[in-house]
Amino acid sequence: MIRFEGVYVAIVTPFTSSLEVDYARLKQHADWLVNQGVHGIIPTGSVGEYAALLDDEREKVVEAVMDTVAGRIPVVVGSAAPSTQKAVRWVTHAKQAGAAGVMALPPINYRPTKKEAYAHYEALSGVGLPIIAYNNPFDTAIDMTPDFLAELSAIDNVVAVKEFSADVRRIYEILERSDLEVMAGVDDLSVEGIIAGATGWIGGLSNVMPKESVRLFELSREGKINEAMELYRRVLPLFRYDSTPRLVQAIKYAMGLAGMPVGETRPPRLPLENDEKLAVERTFIQAQGS
Repeated sequence: MIRFEGVYVAIVTPFTSSLEVDYARLKQHADWLVNQGVHGIIPTGSVGEYAALLDDEREKVVEAVMDTVAGRIPVVVGSAAPSTQKAVRWVTHAKQAGAAGVMALPPINYRPTKKEAYAHYEALSGVGLPIIAYNNPFDTAIDMTPDFLAELSAIDNVVAVKEFSADVRRIYEILERSDLEVMAGVDDLSVEGIIAGATGWIGGLSNVMPKESVRLFELSREGKINEAMELYRRVLPLFRYDSTPRLVQAIKYAMGLAGMPVGETRPPRLPLENDEKLAVERTFIQAQGS
């Protein structure tokens, strides 16, 4: 059963000039994404700067997106937190808000054993929402290999994985060894991931280019590789920012270039330097086809 097919945008959290959450701009952006044809939205993920939000802000961000989307497309909520207890809280809040599921990192802040990671997902599963496990061995201290994901798939509500290891070969292995859905997690490996069997794609730069992302997904799923590659080569330099530490800053700056300003990032993320801005501008212009 495929629950999360298509392009899901890990939505940014807009801030005002004083770095307060700009809920009006968030709602405007969420509505625009829906109208651009994306298949789902994910608030409070890494791109949404969940770690920089206060608890009440985080609740309001989720609720603002849910209210704006109003059932038109699924909303999946990022649930990452420093403790299992707090992550369970965010999954519970997501369920109460009417979310279609959660995107869940393994335990963060320290290196968990496999037993601890498994127990973490068991606790989240107990809330009763479908879970997209998020494998990001670069920003967490555990690499959830295909073998471990096969074990994790025995947990009732763990139904999918966002695969961000940058090793596209793993998609084949995950599909061979488990019944998990696979969602491509790296923008600049999205086409390769979809060709390998990913039925979804969780995108960051899709905040900037949602219509192009949906078109790329559709062409890749339909096997129209030549057409897909023509578009992919154009947007790829911009999409490569998805695999860099300055991802969120690059997305927000590119959104400003596209006429959709969403403010700066909250510390510890600092604004882009001038040379970084120029580099983003070059790739943005190329992605526009001009």
